[in-house]
Amino acid sequence: MSFGIKDAIDIIVVATLMFYIYRLMKESGTINIFFGILAFFVAWVVMSEILDMRLIGTIMDMFMNIGLIIIVIIFQDQIKRFLVELGSHKRWSFINRVFRHHSATTDNGKKWILPVVYACMNMSKSKTGALIVIQQRMLLDDYEHSGDIIDANINTRLIENIFFKNSPLHDGAMIIAGEKIVSAGCILPVSHDTNLPRNLGLRHRSALGIAQATDAIAIVVSEETGNISMAYKGALHLKLSNTTLENKLSELCE
Repeated sequence: MSFGIKDAIDIIVVATLMFYIYRLMKESGTINIFFGILAFFVAWVVMSEILDMRLIGTIMDMFMNIGLIIIVIIFQDQIKRFLVELGSHKRWSFINRVFRHHSATTDNGKKWILPVVYACMNMSKSKTGALIVIQQRMLLDDYEHSGDIIDANINTRLIENIFFKNSPLHDGAMIIAGEKIVSAGCILPVSHDTNLPRNLGLRHRSALGIAQATDAIAIVVSEETGNISMAYKGALHLKLSNTTLENKLSELCE
């Protein structure tokens, strides 16, 4: 059997797909499950195809058939995020512009960033805890409806009032979408990443949790230290300066 160009392309495509799945699982904190599934798949190939063990091969075939459905159910958020990232790749940006009927985002469409940065700066000085989530391409409807709908223009003073210690909404997360404050007091998924420093509280874990489950950007202001942090694509960036926060938002927000 000869090895041709099709075989080489086949291997490259599979390797690329596995790399993207690995990266997605690593960002979402489920990398151990990925290795477990990969080990089971390798064992299935060895038992069924190489060693030709019919009984164990048949049992593993049944697990594979059922397992695909279970995997889709368990990793529906990760699969959704993978498809969103695939569709939002820069190479397809011209298609997005055709369907959205507008040109690429410019700095003029990011005037809301400065009020957010100023609010974080003021809350950092007063050590007011805050958790702000900025929607990207993946919709956050389920999380928005877990809090109180606000639907207001982004304003520094409004953000500070929402997270004021005596405010009924200060414990939850604020969600920004479409250059508006959509809702506040929202409940987010909590990350169970064991690598997080123990001194980080629920706000940081919730920020990382939403960054692992979606493509959203989460900003945290620590109530204990006043430090500003950002979670994005399953990574938590700690102790950001005001300038760094502004630059990252300008770079990452679409």
